[in-house]
Amino acid sequence: MTTSTIDAAEVAKFEAMAAAWWDPRGEAAPLHRLNPCRLDYICDQIAAQFGRDRRAPAPFDGLSLVDVGCGGGLVAEPMARLGARVTGLDASGATVDAARLHAAGQGLEIDYRAETAEALAASGARFDVVLALEIVEHVADVGAFLDALAALARPGGLVILSTLNRTAASFAAAIVGAEYVLRWLPRGTHDWRRFVTPDALSAAAARAGLSPVDRMGMVFNPLSGDFRLSARDLSVNYLLTAEKPAA
Repeated sequence: MTTSTIDAAEVAKFEAMAAAWWDPRGEAAPLHRLNPCRLDYICDQIAAQFGRDRRAPAPFDGLSLVDVGCGGGLVAEPMARLGARVTGLDASGATVDAARLHAAGQGLEIDYRAETAEALAASGARFDVVLALEIVEHVADVGAFLDALAALARPGGLVILSTLNRTAASFAAAIVGAEYVLRWLPRGTHDWRRFVTPDALSAAAARAGLSPVDRMGMVFNPLSGDFRLSARDLSVNYLLTAEKPAA
């Protein structure tokens, strides 16, 4: 756990947009479009793992959750509203400040920290649910990052990731489309060579001591502007759930 997973150049890209996380028409627009889809998946996985009823007022009450690479809190905030005790980590201090400010304005108690996953794991902190969304493609060492996520999960807990597949379709959609044609993101936000295939991510999770249990694609509909879950199409965006085996 001594290898740093932080890539300073990648952190700087997102620190520059710290004030724009909650602008649905700004640089975080793709994440706002993606958020309902990935939240639906995350909630289903947590509810199934811990026997919770999603229809309850606070279905995740009593569960601890850490959102690694939390950004401005687009996932941390709804999870806190659903009753989870949420910790949000981000390597960018400016981003954490923006997230704290927004959460305070919403009356939400979220423990935001400008800290790395490996540092938090080394402190002995453990969580029922570990999230790492749209961050795998930006870390310096995927294997070390998965090791840190696995260490943060309690036995019987979940690690849920989302990232971009390394395919021709992802190059066309995430780089050519999102950065050059639609201009949703600044050019250079993504490096296709850093994208990770589902098989490679599953293997890295397994090497970290996790048991991959589910994969799901997220497919963009250009007519509606929304994303939908797809068990068959993982060619661009996808999610992966892994379980930390019970002791």
